[in-house]
Amino acid sequence: MILIRPETTNDVAAIHVVEASAFGRDDEAALVDALRTLNQDFNSLVAALGDEIVGHICFSRLSIEGGSEDSTVLALAPLAVLPEHQRHGIGSMLVQAGLEECRRRNADAVFVVGHPDYYSRFGFRPASEVGVRCEFEVPDQAFRVIKVRPNTVTPGVLRYPQPFHQF
Repeated sequence: MILIRPETTNDVAAIHVVEASAFGRDDEAALVDALRTLNQDFNSLVAALGDEIVGHICFSRLSIEGGSEDSTVLALAPLAVLPEHQRHGIGSMLVQAGLEECRRRNADAVFVVGHPDYYSRFGFRPASEVGVRCEFEVPDQAFRVIKVRPNTVTPGVLRYPQPFHQF
C-alpha cells in the first residue's frame, strides 16, 4: 500500500536517492536540496511503501514577470519514482496528491516542463494558451500549466528561482 505524505527531515537522504536513481544523475537531487533551503513556499511530498521512500514530488514558488504579484504560481519539478517502482501509478498518485495540496494552499496555477501526454492526463495545457512564456528555451507543448483557481493567471514570462539556473 502506497502512502502519499509530506516529507519530513528523516526523508531527505531517501529523497536524494530517489531523485538520483530516477534521473541517473545527481542534478535533480541537488536541485531539490537547494530549493528546500531557499524557498519558503517549497512543498514536497513522498510516496512511501512501508518504510521505503519510492517516489517524490515537489512544488516551489515562481513569479510571472509582467503578471500580477498577487498570484501564487508554482513549479512542479521534479517528479521522481525509483526505477523499479515506475509504471505502477505512483507518479500519478504523487501528481494528484500534489495538485490537491496546491488547491488546499490556494495556489493559482502550477507550471511544469514535461511530457505533454503524461501531464495532459491531469489537466495541464500548453502555457501559451494563457499567454505565459518560459524563461528557458523549451518546446511549447512541453511547457504546461494547470489553473488551480480560474481566471488567476496573467500573461508574462515565467521566472524560476536561482537553483533552476544552476542545473
